[in-house]
Amino acid sequence: MRRMGIGVQLYTVRDDLSKDFKGTLRRVAELGYEGVEFAGYGDLPAEELKQLLDELNLKPIGAHVSLQNMRADLDKEINYLLAIGAEYLICPYVAAEDRADVESWKSLFTFLGEAARKAKENGLKFAYHNHAFEFEAKIGDQYVFDALYASAPEDILVEMDAGWVQFAGLDTLQYIADYAGRLPLLHLKDFKGMINNQINTVELGQGEIELPTVIQAASDAEVEWLIVEQDRCQNPPLESVGTSLKWLQQNYLNQF
Repeated sequence: MRRMGIGVQLYTVRDDLSKDFKGTLRRVAELGYEGVEFAGYGDLPAEELKQLLDELNLKPIGAHVSLQNMRADLDKEINYLLAIGAEYLICPYVAAEDRADVESWKSLFTFLGEAARKAKENGLKFAYHNHAFEFEAKIGDQYVFDALYASAPEDILVEMDAGWVQFAGLDTLQYIADYAGRLPLLHLKDFKGMINNQINTVELGQGEIELPTVIQAASDAEVEWLIVEQDRCQNPPLESVGTSLKWLQQNYLNQF
């Protein structure tokens, strides 16, 4: 088993961040997380955020940047990430109107390829984060997820969300193995059925996913970061990410 970094996708604690951005980052660091993946920057200038991250010894893994923001000013997004010392620019989601049909997907693939090349030219790595809908539509005989990577340049890396892959009914372990070497970031998510017609995300170790086997597969696939994400929390979000980190400490980190 390899030692991978442990991060958290800050979307999980979005409500806390909206009230106290800096204070929430401090709490995340106090919990023991090594890295953070942003989903917004709390309107902080890049220099100010970098100073805070350095003070807290938190690694800025990268950020989820919306398609809207990438299309509006990709250079701005790249420059901000470079200024805070981040490594990854990640496309987090595709709205329904941007994936209405096969042609929409193909157009999106072209844009993502162009964005990835520009990111690489500037010293960043570009990744795509999946949900379940990439496994509900096909282009030819391939799921959209696979079609993206088959048609895209190697510049587009995989940020696989293990929870969504399993929720879609696919073999998560096989998918991790299939994308070994192109999969630096893995979102660790656990869920227990559905609630209000949505995936019922829970703290790590409290749901349906066989997380130890997922972590072993991630290690075998040369994943760099395991990133905790819980879309919705039944408990206070900071408590939830703390509980998930404790599970990782007891079931993964304790062997190093």
